[in-house]
Amino acid sequence: MHDWFCSMKDGDFIMQGKTVYLLFTDTGSLLTKMIKLYTKQPLNHVSISFDRDLNEVYSFGRKRQWNPLIGGFVREDVRKGIFKGVDCAIYSCEVTEEEFSRMQEMVACLNKYKDYYRYNFIGLFAVALNIQLKRKNAYFCSQFVADVLQLMRQNPITKPSNLVRPQDIMAIPSLTLIYKGKLSTYVSQEQQIETNKIKPIAGFIMRRSIGTASAFFSFLKL
Repeated sequence: MHDWFCSMKDGDFIMQGKTVYLLFTDTGSLLTKMIKLYTKQPLNHVSISFDRDLNEVYSFGRKRQWNPLIGGFVREDVRKGIFKGVDCAIYSCEVTEEEFSRMQEMVACLNKYKDYYRYNFIGLFAVALNIQLKRKNAYFCSQFVADVLQLMRQNPITKPSNLVRPQDIMAIPSLTLIYKGKLSTYVSQEQQIETNKIKPIAGFIMRRSIGTASAFFSFLKL
């Protein structure tokens, strides 16, 4: 596994369910087009999220929207920038609570020390030639996601992470495809679902508040 700054303590796995989400996109960037030349696949960028709404999405990519040459660890906003109008596929991956915590811990450590990490441009050329090239503190997107998934008790990655392409991750049998289409459509649908969940709760709170206020004023009239 790729070295990273924060070490994790070994522990027993708790067999309770959690879900992580893998987002595959075609951002249409110059780098993505270059990668597509040798993968011959439509979706060549992969990110990981710990929530179905994709509020927290992490990967290795460009740090500045208009400069693809400055890359590293990033928290991606899928609602704007290079993600507007892109095609995507979203897969769910069931993990234990312990695995989920370990994944979050790794991502948190990378985020804490993100200034020490850079995008592995050289590694992209190496993987295209099937050459295993190890570089310290450097990732490309699928290499990063592969390292995170290797924290699972039953490691689904069958090759070194620096040779893993997005398509290798997409082919993991334990993944479940939950959406394919425009990313903006998915985000809007999930936002509407959350809104529909909140409305009954808000209505209940409002009715209770009105009832409490009515009872209070009735008491004052006594």
